[in-house]
Amino acid sequence: MLPFARWLMRGTPQAVAAAAIAALVPWLFWLSAAIAALVTLRRGMAPALPVILAAALPSGWWWMQGDVIPLSCVLLATLMAVVLRARMRWSEALIVGALAAAGMVQLGVFVPPGGVGPLLEQLRQGSAEVDAMLRELASQGIATEQLATLLVGGVTGVMVSLTAVGCLALGRAWQAGLYNPGGFREEFHGLRLAPREFAILLVLGIVGLVLGLPALAMLAWVPLLVAGIALIHGIIGIKGMNGLWLVAFYVLLIATWPTILIVLLLAMIDSVADLRGRLVRSD
Repeated sequence: MLPFARWLMRGTPQAVAAAAIAALVPWLFWLSAAIAALVTLRRGMAPALPVILAAALPSGWWWMQGDVIPLSCVLLATLMAVVLRARMRWSEALIVGALAAAGMVQLGVFVPPGGVGPLLEQLRQGSAEVDAMLRELASQGIATEQLATLLVGGVTGVMVSLTAVGCLALGRAWQAGLYNPGGFREEFHGLRLAPREFAILLVLGIVGLVLGLPALAMLAWVPLLVAGIALIHGIIGIKGMNGLWLVAFYVLLIATWPTILIVLLLAMIDSVADLRGRLVRSD
């Protein structure tokens, strides 16, 4: 897609048109967010403002139609691009993005306009087992509608956050391909949370649980997951392993929860022990 990115960077009108069209087409919002991220990373927020608006306005129209995901993704990807350009640290951009996504979840941005009541009613009517489970939870004093609201908002927030990270990565890869070939691979393979950044995430998660802000606890692990994925990429790169290992890794990551837990644990260990550095020294 580098020829497309090269065409985008020839002038603002091209980037504006592409961002607007991609935002209007269903399921292409990710391309619009990646374009906004690319221009922001390369030129800064002020020069990129026409492109950001071109992506945000059609996405705002989708928001009015009841789909909040496109605009949320564009805003999160742009925010992280601003931080990454200013600080040159993926970890800080990821933490800021996670905080912003948690704020959206806590404010109920990702909850359907009519609430989750109709959804629960449909589930009750469609499955006797779900109906029995919900009745059992209600008999135990658990507010099922409140719990469902948290789950729907939290899961959507996590997916939007990860999608925005993917859009930022695509924009960064385009930027590197055009102006610094090989730079993105080196940058992503070296992505690692510093001990103080891991401590910040840990504190945020605890504060979220203590203060009754579950969205904060749910989103705090997203930067850790991305750092763990970068760790796997880095290890495979250092060892010169076949790309099929990455394919197998992503299949397991998507299909199995234990893989996600292992990746999170490895990211925690890497934050303290610098596993890639040890591998390089041992080699």
